[in-house]
This record gives sequence, structure tokens and C-alpha cells, in this order.
Amino acid sequence: MTARGDTQDYRALFLTPTPMLDLRAPAEYARGAFPTAYSAPLMTDDERAQVGTCYKHEGQEAAIALGHTLVSGAVKDARLALWCDFARQHPDGYLYCWRGGLRSATVQQWLRDEGIDYPRVTGGYKAMRTFLLAELARGIEAAEVVLVSGRTGTGKTRVIERLPRAIDLEGLANHRGSTFGQMPQGQPSQVDFENGLAIALLRLLARGAAPVFLEDEGRLIGRLALPQDLRDKMRVAPMVIVEQTLEERVDVVVQDYIEDLGRRYAILYAGEGPQLHRDRLLDDLARIRRRLGGDRHQQVDAMLRAAFDEQWRTGEADAHREWVRYLLERYYDPMYDYQLDKREGQCLFRGDRAAVVQWARERAA
Repeated sequence: MTARGDTQDYRALFLTPTPMLDLRAPAEYARGAFPTAYSAPLMTDDERAQVGTCYKHEGQEAAIALGHTLVSGAVKDARLALWCDFARQHPDGYLYCWRGGLRSATVQQWLRDEGIDYPRVTGGYKAMRTFLLAELARGIEAAEVVLVSGRTGTGKTRVIERLPRAIDLEGLANHRGSTFGQMPQGQPSQVDFENGLAIALLRLLARGAAPVFLEDEGRLIGRLALPQDLRDKMRVAPMVIVEQTLEERVDVVVQDYIEDLGRRYAILYAGEGPQLHRDRLLDDLARIRRRLGGDRHQQVDAMLRAAFDEQWRTGEADAHREWVRYLLERYYDPMYDYQLDKREGQCLFRGDRAAVVQWARERAA
């Protein structure tokens, strides 16, 4: 493998999907990482805690010695084999630890002992995270944001997916944005969401200063918060509004929340999937009980249960259209009208999904 130097060119690392070997402990990785990072820790959480305690009480030299004792023999051989495999499969990659210090230097030397010169990221995760936060703030300030707005079920995400200069906020958050938008795989950490957003914005702005299209969102997407400066910009940003008929919107909601979500639960949970899917939607419905009112909640709850019973009996999802239509007309539409009145941005265009996509592509050309 041809030797490459260590790097602190963080922009280059993120402008292309550079493979990165993350040597931090599993708990550190879980708190935040990068989309192209692969977790292959030098130490487990317990081993890292032991070394930290030793460092605190006995100093660096004793802590290093303990680390080499803990990661030795068969344990070291197994981890080293994993790092070697990664380096050979990703010759254009880099390795890093928390600050680009002792852990990454140790693994880098062990790889050299195996005949592999593999570069590391100077400054490690902390420096890259600091860079992305600064770039996120600069990118938000520089971006010409245009919102894709519209009532629930108009298929705004479908529009976003067809635009070359768009960022799918809900995709980054792994959540469909509404009360019922929780995905069975769960959401990334707040740090992962911010990192993904910063990278997506960095790449878009590197291609020029044309508009950046974002779906109109509230403060939260599931449990993840949009950066405050982005929320401030979205509040006054111009918008395009997607308009579809009520029945077309019912189609979209049934496709997304019944058919697609049901498939996801079946893949993850096999035979238990249908029951878990139904229970998830019932729990989500219960979360808006106060805003719906007790009588309306009971009515929708009964419709939803009956629709699943019918679906399980016949294999058809048509019965779900009743409760979906009810919620769209009596809950989501009034809420959208109220929120739209509070928007300060100018409406640039209105039309169905195809018309909005065509307009947006012409605007971004």
C-alpha cells in the first residue's frame, strides 16, 4: 500500500465520502460519529474506563502500560486483523480517535508493523466535529433556502427526493416528521444528525450558490432539534407549496404509514411486526389525544383498530383510508392553516408535485 501522509484537510474528507476507521470506544461512537465512519475500537468501554482510572491515580506511563496489557495476545490479534482488513479494503481511508493522539498513533504503528502505512486524521474526532459545526453555521448563513411546504400527505418528501439541490431533513433524522413519523429503526443521535446536515450542506454549497430546497419542518423532527439559526432562516424563507387533492393525500399517507411502515416492521420483527406496527400507531395517536379531544380520539382509535382487523383479514389496506381522511380534514389541515399564517416567507409557486419539481429544477439550473 502506497504511504499517504496524515491529514488535517477536513473539508476534503467530507466533500467526498472518505472511509474512516473510528478507534474510539463504543460509547464514544454512539454519542456521535460520521456517515462514512466504521467503528473498530482500540478498547472496549470497560477497558477504556480502567485505563482512565489508572491515568487519574498513577499517571500516563502506568495507564499506557495497562492499555498494552489489556489489548494484547489474542485480543490484540483479533482487533489488528479487523483494522488490517479495513485498511486493505479502503486504501483511500483514514483512521482517527478522539483527539488524534495516543490511540490512533498506537494503531497506526501496529499497522506499520504489519506492513501497512495508513494515515490518521490530525486532531481526531474533536477537530472534525468542531470543523463541521463551524461549517454548518457558515453554510446556513450563506445558503439561499427555499422551503417545500404543503398540507400533510401532499408528498413533500417525494418532491425533495427528486431535486438535485435539496437536503432531506427527515431522511437525515430517520423520521417522517409527523406525530406518526417514528421509524422502527429509531433515530440517530443529535450529534449524528447535525454532522449529517453539515456534510450535506457543505457538499451542496461546494457546487454553487443556487437555492437549497428544504422541507418545511417544525422545531423538532421526532426527538431531534433543528439548529436554531436554521429555524430562524426557515421562518422567513420563501416557499413553494405542494397542492394535491384530499384523496391523493390519503393515498400518500396510506402508502407511507401503512404499507411501507408495515413492511419495515415485518422485516425487522417477522411475525410480531403487524401487531407492533398497529400498537405503534395507537401509541402515536394517544400522544395527540388532548389536542384531538377525548371523543374524537376514541372515534379515530376505533377506526384505526377496525382498519387493522380488516387488513389482517383480507390483506388489503383500503379500510385505513377512513381514519386517515378524518385526521387530515379535522386535525392536520386546520393545524397547517394556522402554521402557514405564521410564516413570514413569500410564496414563490403553487402546484402539484410534478409542477413543483419542474419549477424548482428550473430555478436551481
